[in-house]
Amino acid sequence: MTARVSTGLAKLDAMLGGGLLPGTLAVVYGATGIGKTHLGLTFADQGRVADGARGVVLDLNGRGDSQQHDEYAARLFAWSLKPWTHTVTPMADPYPPPDQLDAFYSNACPWVGRVRDFQVPTPDGGREFDWNWKAAYNHALYTVRPFLYFHCAAGTRRVVVDGVEPMDSPADSIQVFVFDELYRKLIHRDAETLGMEICLPVWKHRAFIDAHRYDHTAVTTLLLVTTEETRLEDLLARKVATGDIGATANTILVLGSERVGNRLVRMLCVVKHRGSVMSDEIVEYRIGARGIELA
Repeated sequence: MTARVSTGLAKLDAMLGGGLLPGTLAVVYGATGIGKTHLGLTFADQGRVADGARGVVLDLNGRGDSQQHDEYAARLFAWSLKPWTHTVTPMADPYPPPDQLDAFYSNACPWVGRVRDFQVPTPDGGREFDWNWKAAYNHALYTVRPFLYFHCAAGTRRVVVDGVEPMDSPADSIQVFVFDELYRKLIHRDAETLGMEICLPVWKHRAFIDAHRYDHTAVTTLLLVTTEETRLEDLLARKVATGDIGATANTILVLGSERVGNRLVRMLCVVKHRGSVMSDEIVEYRIGARGIELA
């Protein structure tokens, strides 16, 4: 069964052979303002229909809500995108207040820049992460881990990660490093293991952990990456750089613009979609009052 992007974007779902494949990683590339956040929120909201629960939005932007998640979600879907604030430190009561299960947004990982900006030299000439940053990152995990775990335990099967900024070499980006860590160690972590790491002591919360197991291999992740390139042709010609997550992603979508006569036209295409039929069509789209609309 595919994870449809939206019943309102039937053409895009058709281009993807019915939608994104559950449990996979899809990467959307495009310049700022091209419509990536609209697409991500549409995918997250569609979880209401497809999965019985909306997807969560993890904002790595580091500048608060500069991507206008709140405004877009409210206008397009009458969705109040409330921030998750519940933090679970070791041995603390893990269960979130009931209202937090209505909080589908987190910006607990606010770091931008190069990896080396968060590192210090070692005596052997190498570099390692600064202890102060490691402490800050581990503290952020006390919020992000329960954010992902309790929502997935409640039925969420979609994770949208937004705000990855341009970098000449993705391997140098702290945002790419953080995403890789979260993807491998939280999003695609066995639910029982993750539950036991959060709900301590395990013996006390064993019944809850067992009753809230979920299939982590069914959680679909949509990563939104901002590029310096704005033209669709430049995006299609873009080389895969060292550390580029798109190299291992199941699906790649690119959103770019081209000049057609006296118009600047937004265009979308599917570059890669392993395991399913995909279209080689380049489709024009517009961003209107109802969000992204394909021509």
